[in-house]
Amino acid sequence: MSDWNANVITQFRENEGRVGGNFEGAPMVLLHHVGRRSGQEFIAPTMYLADETDPSVIYVFASKGGAPTNPDWYRNLTAAGEGVVEVGTETYKVTVEDVTGVERDRIYAEQAKRYPGFAEYEVRTAGIRTIPVLKLTRVS
Repeated sequence: MSDWNANVITQFRENEGRVGGNFEGAPMVLLHHVGRRSGQEFIAPTMYLADETDPSVIYVFASKGGAPTNPDWYRNLTAAGEGVVEVGTETYKVTVEDVTGVERDRIYAEQAKRYPGFAEYEVRTAGIRTIPVLKLTRVS
């Protein structure tokens, strides 16, 4: 894990899910995922968007800062179909579903409206890849 990720994770856990810097005030989640090949557990901090009507659902965006490839956590979570998240002070299991088509576009547009960096990521990846959106649903 990079020092940057380690610092964000530490800050997240010390401040009940809040971090500073570029993520000041943004909704953050820690995604726990298991490597498809290594079997090793990893944790990836990322922003999320809460579902407007279902409090058991959040959406995450495999933007990788506008890089031309998807992040490893995306491939690991979709391969497993499940994972664990930390949101605020809670840790819980989730199911993972790739959101596609019109629904994906609607959710991504909302995230880009709230956080313009996501619009920039989409410009950087245009013609290369569509940034995936994952629906994470809390397992009761």
